[in-house]
Amino acid sequence: MTLDKPFGITTVILAAALLSACGTAPPRYSALPDYSSVDVPSRVSPEQSTDVTIYAMGLVGTPYRYGGNTPDSGFDCSGLIGHVYRARAGVQPPRTVAQLQDWGQSVPNNSIRTGDLVLFSPRNQATHAGIYVGNGRFVHAPSTGGVVRLDRLDSSYWSRQQIAFRRP
Repeated sequence: MTLDKPFGITTVILAAALLSACGTAPPRYSALPDYSSVDVPSRVSPEQSTDVTIYAMGLVGTPYRYGGNTPDSGFDCSGLIGHVYRARAGVQPPRTVAQLQDWGQSVPNNSIRTGDLVLFSPRNQATHAGIYVGNGRFVHAPSTGGVVRLDRLDSSYWSRQQIAFRRP
């Protein structure tokens, strides 16, 4: 089979897409670009989204604290998101990860932008969240004894999670 004709390439891509949809595994983050992005409405402007991202990255190293929601007291994952969005976009997110799962608009992987929320669900209920900062990375407050940190979505741990993106 030659792939130098557009019909041949399209057929191969379509077949691969159909075959990949047959599996039972949850959707995973893919670092491969998809140039058919969708415009997702948002109450946060692109400029505010950039501000959210820069501020979140500046909080890397802040101690984790369950229930924490300030730089002085430390953060849990939803407290970090709440603080950053209130401070840089004037938006009040819900307090819990379960509530964040339905906040804003769902964003397809091919349309994510900096400042979008990243939600992790080992099953169907989100249990952890962070802020997408670009290039397959996100800022989050991971666990007791840890600190706010920058991680990669394609790392061995996070890539095994079901991942969803939300835009406030």
